Amino acid sequence: MQYRKDISILGYGCMRFTTKGNKIDLQKAESEIMRAYELGINYFDTAYIYPGSEEALGKIVEKNGIRDKIKIATKLPQYMVRNKAALDKYFNEELSRLRTDYVDYYLMHHLTDVAQWERLVSLGVIDWIEEKKASGRIRHIGFSFHGNTDMFLEILNAYDWEMCLVQYNYMDEVTQAGRIGVDAAGAKGIPVMIMEPLRGGKLVDLLPEKAKAEIASDPHGYTAAEWSFRWLWDQENVTCVLSGMNSIAMIEENCRTASSVVAGAFGPSEFGLIEKVKGHINEKIKVNCTGCRYCMPCPKGVDIPAIFSAYNHMYTANKTRGREDYFHMIAIRKDPADATLCIGCGKCEKHCPQNIEIRQMLKKADKELRPFPLNIGFKFFRWVMIGKKKK
Repeated sequence: MQYRKDISILGYGCMRFTTKGNKIDLQKAESEIMRAYELGINYFDTAYIYPGSEEALGKIVEKNGIRDKIKIATKLPQYMVRNKAALDKYFNEELSRLRTDYVDYYLMHHLTDVAQWERLVSLGVIDWIEEKKASGRIRHIGFSFHGNTDMFLEILNAYDWEMCLVQYNYMDEVTQAGRIGVDAAGAKGIPVMIMEPLRGGKLVDLLPEKAKAEIASDPHGYTAAEWSFRWLWDQENVTCVLSGMNSIAMIEENCRTASSVVAGAFGPSEFGLIEKVKGHINEKIKVNCTGCRYCMPCPKGVDIPAIFSAYNHMYTANKTRGREDYFHMIAIRKDPADATLCIGCGKCEKHCPQNIEIRQMLKKADKELRPFPLNIGFKFFRWVMIGKKKK
């Protein structure tokens, strides 16, 4: 195993433990976690809202006496916090579940808009963090992020964070935090943890047949998953890549890859293969948007690249995934950024190097991304996450 900033470059994502009935199969989870530990993984990521995850991890770590040999990351459900007392309520409950008296990395969970962080600040979260760090109960503070690049940069610069967790893979290079966000965090010297390296398995199981054939015929002999991991680890600003591993074979394969990678090793051949695979995936896209953002800023605040990215993901992945992206990047932001704000001025089209008929495509995208029942749900969750109704 290799390490960056004293963290194993492969981390264990604890959201997808195997279940038996409606409970986590603790015996199986223990064998997998301990095998990962034996192979050098020292970073284990869980969260308050992952059903049974914190409790299972806590039992396994306590039973095997490895607490001081690993790093545990868990997350504050900030969207459930309505007053300062709730900070202690959730944190103490998490410590109890994890059977520990400290957390190595404590994250503000699921930030999409700087307004969520500002709301926590108004409740006194900064003093609370400082008190917990002074007592040693929190070793490092960070945040997990779903949103667009601009908002990531705002949140990154809003506080003296000590780590971040972002969705990032070769298909999200210009969406979510993107390469710009990863490099900005890396420039601050903080660990950058990666979630969704395989886009929920889409970059393995649901690749187009042409992409699978491209990978199978490549002389490197890498699997689809290995290509995804190697693309990430090739970047020195990527500290740790999380994988929700639920078999010994998967753990051993990923650890084998993590032991052999070298940052900066990719050359024309490797990047060329990734571009070919992306090309096959993108054959199904609806809008030829590259995410260059030349169309921005929109005078009315429409986030054109984010909307087109979500719309495209409805067809390169599936409709559910595209709408999930829309939910994270557009629907639950404090300041509205949806296509209904478009006044048809055409300013965006004058600057688009792809000559996209943006105004027309926004209407099509909006119709598919937020059908009536979902739109009601989006508004409800926006109120829950942000705490303010749309003006």
